[in-house]
Amino acid sequence: MGMITGKTITGLRAAGILAVVLALSACTPVTRYHGFAPTADELAAVQVGQSTRDSVTAIFGPPTAEGVLGNNDYYYVSSTFRHYGPFAPKELERQVLVFSFDQGAVVRNLARYTLEDGQVVVLERQVTEDGINDVTFIAQLLGAFGRVDAGALLGDAP
Repeated sequence: MGMITGKTITGLRAAGILAVVLALSACTPVTRYHGFAPTADELAAVQVGQSTRDSVTAIFGPPTAEGVLGNNDYYYVSSTFRHYGPFAPKELERQVLVFSFDQGAVVRNLARYTLEDGQVVVLERQVTEDGINDVTFIAQLLGAFGRVDAGALLGDAP
């Protein structure tokens, strides 16, 4: 009963090696690519002042995003992320290519931005006060209990 056979030891060793290999492979970094931004060679097909919005769409496909509020820009965005085990993904690279168009839908300007060009945007939380200071629904009901007009409740008209 207390004897361990050679097969058991070999099986335990194999299971241990397999567990170590699986644990190490779980920590292998995984690189993921998201989006599309044309390279410098691909941009040679676009001529500032001659190419149009339709020709840019025909060459590169629809943009990742378009300008809003009357802004006629096209944005092509690509990002590279590295996932490493259970840790949060880290963005290694980002490129944003902006095509600006004039009123005639002709390319006016090209601009390329990278992760290093980015700026941190501080968001402010603006909350409209509702006038109720942490009062629960039940507390509101009980607070309104003493303000009931018996005449209005019974239907007596003044």
